[in-house]
Amino acid sequence: MTSTTLPVSPSPVRTEIATLWKLSWPMLVGQMATVGMGVADVAMTGHVSAEELAAVSLGASVWSIVLVTVMGIMMSINTVVAHEIGGGRYDKIPHSVRQALWKGAGIGLLALVATNLCTLLFDHIGLDRHVAERAALFLHVTSLGMPAFACYRALYGYTTSINETKPIMIIAILGLLFVVASNWLLVFGNWGFPRMGAVGCAVSTAAGMWLMLVAMVVWVKVSPVYRMTYPFTGWEGPDWKEIREMLRLGLPIGVTYFAEVSAFGLISLLVARFGVVQVSAHQIALNFASLVFMVPLSFGIGLLTRVGQAMGEGNPLRAQFVARVGVSMSVVFGVLSAAFIALFRWEIARAYTSDPAVQEACVHLLLFAALFQLSDATQVATASAIRGYQVTRPPMIIQLVAFWGFSLPLGYILGIAPGWFPYSPAAPMESTGFWIGLVLGLTIAAVLLTWSMEKLSRQKVRAAVH
Repeated sequence: MTSTTLPVSPSPVRTEIATLWKLSWPMLVGQMATVGMGVADVAMTGHVSAEELAAVSLGASVWSIVLVTVMGIMMSINTVVAHEIGGGRYDKIPHSVRQALWKGAGIGLLALVATNLCTLLFDHIGLDRHVAERAALFLHVTSLGMPAFACYRALYGYTTSINETKPIMIIAILGLLFVVASNWLLVFGNWGFPRMGAVGCAVSTAAGMWLMLVAMVVWVKVSPVYRMTYPFTGWEGPDWKEIREMLRLGLPIGVTYFAEVSAFGLISLLVARFGVVQVSAHQIALNFASLVFMVPLSFGIGLLTRVGQAMGEGNPLRAQFVARVGVSMSVVFGVLSAAFIALFRWEIARAYTSDPAVQEACVHLLLFAALFQLSDATQVATASAIRGYQVTRPPMIIQLVAFWGFSLPLGYILGIAPGWFPYSPAAPMESTGFWIGLVLGLTIAAVLLTWSMEKLSRQKVRAAVH
């Protein structure tokens, strides 16, 4: 007698986890490489002079706010293409991508103007004149890369939404290598190039944006996986109706990203009054938390694609399942990252600085960073899932309220202890107060976004049943 063993099919949850991870991990590597470009700029100019480092740090803080806002506005193409893929409407994708590129060109030019206008602020915040001039020049040069970045994000959204994420990883790594190499030449003046300092970083960054756009265009032209949805078949003018629809989806995402990034930027400025130790500890804790955040952010972008494809199929039940699995993955990572930061906070602080006072202050703040890991991972995943349904305004409202309605006011009251507020603490809590505000704001965002996602997914399922 012989017995046969039937193959055991993997559970739907395990299959979805594997699919989302396969989609997300190249984006994670790409995000890390992109963050590495900024790290390279700061690290390399730090070996030129304190003034050049200050100019790059100040210019990059403004530039990153504009950059992240543009990234959010351009994310509408992700959900548009994901829905078309899910519905099998491949013939509509080329038109959508071409219109996204028109939108990117316009948004990129507006971002260029906005970046240059931001330099006017430097004359009114008490900066050293030389540092202000160098920071302004840094922004003038880097702004030239904004149109390329916006168009690159249009193609980024297109390729991730058709489940092709490895190009993003490879191009980002090549971009990082280019920035490091060109910084070595232009920042320090090696191999006969002019020693440009902070401006050399700006030239490298702007050129890197244009090269990444060219590389993405070439990849789409050459790779056979894009043949069915190939967008470069001919010239097509702007379709203002299509562009307006993309702006309707993208502007709330851009506002959401702006609210979060500007809130963190404002906290950094407010903490500056408490001295070098507090500022350094705050920046180290924030930098490490931002690095860890790249993982749930990558899950979120993949989750937006998966939910969008399910809704494009007209299958809200699968969209609900995908959203719950993706958010659960992000929550599990939040728990693990919280435990890691709490257990190894001294090692993290020592890796950044050898100053004992900064280490002690940083270790204290890293405990708060560990506390908000769960909330941070949850809020980015749930917001992305909601956007996969082509719903973008509720996440915007929730995160505006969380960051600007709760996090910043509470942080200001606890950190500054203003005399005009009757319930201020007896003494300013300094950076600790602001981090308590961050924990509260992220927790409020996580709770409200989870509730919003569940409510929306159930509404879609009931509507499909009826």
